[in-house]
Amino acid sequence: MKRAAALVAALAVLATVVWLVWPSAPEISGQEQRIAVVDGPGNDQRVELDTTYFPPAGGGRAPAVLLAHGFGGSKQSVRAQAVRLAQQGYAVLTWSARGFGRSTGQIALNSPDYEVKDVKQLIDWLAKRPDVRLDAAGDPRLGIAGGSYGGAIALMTAAHDARVDAIVPMITWNDLSEALFPNGVFKKMWAGLFFSRGGPALEAQGPDAASGPGAQALGALTAQPRPLSAEEARCGRFLPAVCEMYQEVAATGRPTPAAIEMLRASSPVSVAGRIKAPTLLIQGQRDSLFTLAQADANAKAIAAAGTPVEVMWFDGGHDGGNGEVDWLDERLLDWFDRHLRTDAGVAGNAGTATTAGPGASGGSGGGGDTTARTMKGFIITRDGGRDPGTRQRIRLHPGTDRYPGLAGTSTVEVRLAGPDQNVANPPGGSPASISAVPGVGGLLGGGAAQGNLSVSLDMPGQSAVFESAPLTEPLQLTGTPTVKVRVQGKGEATLFAKLYDVADAATPPTLPAGLVAPVRITAGSGEATVTLPAVDHRFAAGHRVRLALTTTDMGYATPAEPASYVVGLASPTLTVPTVPELAAPPSGPVWWTWALPLAAIAVAALIVATGRRTAAAAPPSSADGAPVELASAAGDQLGTPAGAARGAEVPLEIAGLTKAYRNGEKAVDGLSFRVEKGQVLGLLGPNGAGKTTTMRMMMGLIQPDAGEIRIFGDAVTPGAPVLSRLGSFVEGPGFLPHLSGRDNLTLYWQATGRPPQDARMEEALEIAGLGTALERAVRTYSQGMRQRLAIAQAMLGLPDLLVLDEPTNGLDPPQIREMREVLKRYARDGRTVIVSSHLLAEVEQTCSHVVVMHRGRLVSTGPVSDLLGTAKHNGHGARLEDVFLDLIGDKS
Repeated sequence: MKRAAALVAALAVLATVVWLVWPSAPEISGQEQRIAVVDGPGNDQRVELDTTYFPPAGGGRAPAVLLAHGFGGSKQSVRAQAVRLAQQGYAVLTWSARGFGRSTGQIALNSPDYEVKDVKQLIDWLAKRPDVRLDAAGDPRLGIAGGSYGGAIALMTAAHDARVDAIVPMITWNDLSEALFPNGVFKKMWAGLFFSRGGPALEAQGPDAASGPGAQALGALTAQPRPLSAEEARCGRFLPAVCEMYQEVAATGRPTPAAIEMLRASSPVSVAGRIKAPTLLIQGQRDSLFTLAQADANAKAIAAAGTPVEVMWFDGGHDGGNGEVDWLDERLLDWFDRHLRTDAGVAGNAGTATTAGPGASGGSGGGGDTTARTMKGFIITRDGGRDPGTRQRIRLHPGTDRYPGLAGTSTVEVRLAGPDQNVANPPGGSPASISAVPGVGGLLGGGAAQGNLSVSLDMPGQSAVFESAPLTEPLQLTGTPTVKVRVQGKGEATLFAKLYDVADAATPPTLPAGLVAPVRITAGSGEATVTLPAVDHRFAAGHRVRLALTTTDMGYATPAEPASYVVGLASPTLTVPTVPELAAPPSGPVWWTWALPLAAIAVAALIVATGRRTAAAAPPSSADGAPVELASAAGDQLGTPAGAARGAEVPLEIAGLTKAYRNGEKAVDGLSFRVEKGQVLGLLGPNGAGKTTTMRMMMGLIQPDAGEIRIFGDAVTPGAPVLSRLGSFVEGPGFLPHLSGRDNLTLYWQATGRPPQDARMEEALEIAGLGTALERAVRTYSQGMRQRLAIAQAMLGLPDLLVLDEPTNGLDPPQIREMREVLKRYARDGRTVIVSSHLLAEVEQTCSHVVVMHRGRLVSTGPVSDLLGTAKHNGHGARLEDVFLDLIGDKS
């Protein structure tokens, strides 16, 4: 005991020392300065940009990173990310774009004549820094990253300045005119929010004015507004031309040619073919402002020019979600490390296919199109359930070595049904249906989006609905589904297409990510193909797929004039894109997952050695000390031939088994029975009957006070070789949650010390029926899947005797039915199964024989059919429950 205490104390001291001496992140302090730039079409406008420079930790010349903020933000919005990059050895410059924060100038929407010229001069400033690495005079080794507005400036600058070596644009646009007017329909709520963020700067007045990073965010609620000029009240901090363009389109709900020209000039769509910097496009799956289709258009255009591109879809966006900040920071750092740290990475930027994604392969043969050779990696975030310990949501990141686009790599056809339906556009477009409330997810911290809370609502009389039959198997949608419809009536119909996941009549349908696709169709013009929103969503087996076409949506401008249409399916086929190649990367076990089994083996060896030394050589005895002979009566009771010889062919024989608690009360009292090959035996009894204690003695985990257990003729003692022929789990499964199901099983088998080929893993897995779930982390498993994994673990090596304690615990009826078939399949080939369960109806359907215990004693045993023959019917068919209750009542 003293040695153990000393060891604990030594470990505590060691842990404290390690904590004290472990190096902390280097201290990073920013250098504030205002940098004067000149921009405008005539290079005659002078602007001061408010900037902060973060020197690289460790000194020396380092690659530089420009971090751009989102619309309505400032340099303070990206300060934390800048510090993390500087700690990793990058020189980082943040700035407030013209018209934002404390910078002067007016907002021009990332125009090449304004914001792009500003950033090029920031690159000039970095090139003069003594701690920034140069590729040539005036050419710094440089990456640019940013989200939303900042993502667009990264793309635009890379197109206009060849000095940019790598970019990471996030949740941004390809074509701002298409983003705000998808298919010509005005996205009025998002446009209003977007342009309102460029309103007059809020400045707190008086002695209590706040300052610092949080002041700007708090200002909207606490600041006393200053008096505004007429121009400020009308246009905020926008250029007059931008302001007038917005006011015109907002009043009419229709984009003018001049508006489209202005918005496209500030969009990568106009210059994407000129981008040569390797590009990591990160787009949010919960984003009704800049959808996945915007990133897809950027990816295709950049790759077509021969530039390496990788794409990520994460759990976030302008509508909320988790955000996955740490994971995104890791991906961004990895991208910059790959392309900025080494000369090879920068040299490869000029090629068309020198930078590959993880596991990427080139085009086929010696040619192949440029896009296929440069669009390499694709990673996506998927919901992996909840961690059973922390109850936090798990996010998986499956990937494939090539971005598949929104059409997927294969398709599944789902048949929809429904008659032609009358729909109406109400006067003034009100009341309107709801798909999502723009920005609400972000205001709520993403909680609603994370929980897949659906706020969608389709108004009666405004929607046509077409639905599939229940799916026979899960369907993983990845991309943009398509369907052909027809519209009858007069004029042009504005419709909003949505794809719902319908679980059952008691559960509201789910609209994945709250996304909707607006379309304009000329009524009576024949069929039209509708492309639905790009999403990644899994429809469970038994769910239905529902297509809804509505005439209104709260987030969009709709015609004010009332109109009626007849909407129907031109084809019943919904084409669903899938990407079967997407697979979650294996989570390599950390060192302690291997050390723990080794320690367990050492402890087991000690227990075995102790057990063998203490095992008595005397023959088994009863509770009163008399020698016990194994009786054949138990075999008679189980329906086996009287007087059958015990021996190596009998899976289990128990005789006179007794085990008492410390207080003398007997948990098992003189128990004797026998089990034959091919039987599925149910071990029944109320709580406290001694079932689990008996099973633990079968496994050699505890020793009986008297009596004997023989498995295939060999006496059971701790560590007995015959236990290798027994597979079991008692009192619930235990797995390492971060490892996959397969890794858990492999680790368990390695801990037994037996040859890998003896595991017969594939056979056990086939019987358990886990399928592809075997490759997922166990923490993502449902209770039923965990139970089946526990069964698979017990079946490793295909033991001749399987002992299971409450295998159906926590399972729903379909899962119980599956478990029943698993056990029957296992015993079908001459193996033996012993099951402890409280579910008597399930035992009746699963087991061929039963043993009933009560207060540690054997009450009854025999074939299920024989016991049912003794039941009192009470007006219904014979049930095992009646037999059991009668037996327990007789013995109470």
